[in-house]
Amino acid sequence: MELSLEELRRKKLTNLSQSPFQQTKFIRTNSIEKIIYSLSQFSKEELAEKKEKASIAGRILRIRNFGNLTFSNLTDQTGTIQLKISKNKEFTELDIGDIIGVKGTICKTDKGELSIEVEEFTLLSKCLKPLPDIHYGFNDIEERFRKRYLDFIINSENKKILIIRHKLIQSIRRFLDEKEFIELETPILVSEASGAQAKPFITHHNKLHRDFYLRIATEIPLKTLLVGGFEKIYEIGRIFRNEGIDARHNPEFTTIEVYQAYENSEHMMNLTEKIFHYLAKEVLKKEEFEFNSHNISLKENFRKLSMIEAVREYTNIDLSHINNLEKALELAQKHNLKLEKFQSSIGQIILAFFEEFVEKKLIQPTFIYDYPIEVSPLAKSKVNNKNIADRFELYIGGLEFANGYSELNDPIEQKKRFEEQAKQKELGNEEIASFDKEFLEALEYGMPPAGGLGIGIDRLIMLFTGQNSIKEVIAFPQLKSKEK
Repeated sequence: MELSLEELRRKKLTNLSQSPFQQTKFIRTNSIEKIIYSLSQFSKEELAEKKEKASIAGRILRIRNFGNLTFSNLTDQTGTIQLKISKNKEFTELDIGDIIGVKGTICKTDKGELSIEVEEFTLLSKCLKPLPDIHYGFNDIEERFRKRYLDFIINSENKKILIIRHKLIQSIRRFLDEKEFIELETPILVSEASGAQAKPFITHHNKLHRDFYLRIATEIPLKTLLVGGFEKIYEIGRIFRNEGIDARHNPEFTTIEVYQAYENSEHMMNLTEKIFHYLAKEVLKKEEFEFNSHNISLKENFRKLSMIEAVREYTNIDLSHINNLEKALELAQKHNLKLEKFQSSIGQIILAFFEEFVEKKLIQPTFIYDYPIEVSPLAKSKVNNKNIADRFELYIGGLEFANGYSELNDPIEQKKRFEEQAKQKELGNEEIASFDKEFLEALEYGMPPAGGLGIGIDRLIMLFTGQNSIKEVIAFPQLKSKEK
């Protein structure tokens, strides 16, 4: 009976004189990236004269035999390099996917390909299952995300996305740290699901005999730290929302929230633009790129439009003269705008017009400001108009990337807003945040005027890596249950 590929691999393992899984360490002198960067410019003859030695480790992704010569591709976290092996029967017994350490001399082949001529190798881990085909990949996209480790093995470009993710987050921290912001950590398990409009996950603490929520935002605890005397703070952390899964949403995702005492929304808007320009220059090294099938440019100052102006410009619908609910409802009906029961105010209808007809059309970086106060429960209202929030959002490629405002620090007004939200919850809005009594009490001790900013990190990575699905920028995205 013919053995399967997996059985053959396991048989090879049992035939080895020493198990590779007993290996605990392999000393490397270089990464593949450093070898390529420092030596690829030399000719075959120059490398032969240099006799540069290297000790590297990685996974075999390709093996080609040509008589007494074997060529193989070895990959580590940083890149891929060719191995050249002469008259080595033991090496030909290796399989694609095996992890090895090699020592040898850096050279170039007759075709000019940078390689390592292997003098000795050590099997460090045996790959007991055949890898997916490197060229054809996965037939099932869900399976690719389910077995993400295999995706990263055979697709170096997808691995690079996570490396860029790391660099972007690192650069955001550097940018804020240089401006004397302090990074703080706040709880993930919270007693109230507040700080945003979202449906929370609920969990139970056995010893305390009580339910907790997984946080839906970091806003409330960070603002209580402003009460405590911190003035320039931020947090990069995981957020959890019990909502849908699609190309732009994952139930757990990463955000950054930034707060600065004695500043306002205008300052935070300028800070937002500076962050995006900084990341484009520092990480991407360019200010023009493709995203969502559009050419995006970060070269110019970002455009600024009020929500009313944006609706008028993109739909020719003028909402500035709507001063009673009946007229707003008539206009919604005229334009076939579907409204939920809780969308029962002028402000909510204005937002519905914007989200339905304008959002997707905001391609180049655009700040939308002057949000209705009804949909901005934690923001201050404009001094000259109590119905308008001192708030902005940033849109690029038809997606929202940032949200900021002048923080409401009046405990009496904040209590009133929470009470108004509770009425919306009764009308069926499941995304209304909890009535947070502890936050109200903190505000009663006095919070300085402050500007706040939130940016979705995952969408930011999508933007700077040109990805249309959030799954591509998260190492382990949530997926539907696998059918049995």
